[in-house]
Amino acid sequence: MGAVTSSMAAKFAFFPPTPPSYTLEEDEETGKLAMSGVPRRENVDVVRIKTKRATDVVAVYIKNPSASLSVLYSHGNAADLAQLYELFSQLSIHLGVNVMGEAPMLPYIVVRQVK
Repeated sequence: MGAVTSSMAAKFAFFPPTPPSYTLEEDEETGKLAMSGVPRRENVDVVRIKTKRATDVVAVYIKNPSASLSVLYSHGNAADLAQLYELFSQLSIHLGVNVMGEAPMLPYIVVRQVK
């Protein structure tokens, strides 16, 4: 019975939002990425990383100028980076660290060109 319960819990606990709460916006001139629906800040980079298995990962890197340590948040199957953006920002500020959060780039994440 325990296996059934944990299997059902896993289906609910690890279900990414469909569609995601953001789209990626790529600046035509610079190629720099941003996420829609979250504040744009100078100390934040949004990047797309290709893995060894040729899949794309979207990552947010929040730089803290006084940091000597970094935190890597990796949640492969249910992370919506736009929903975690403020959490990452607050972690960076209150813990005095750099924060990098990543999640797989799912097929329904749209990349828009912006001028």
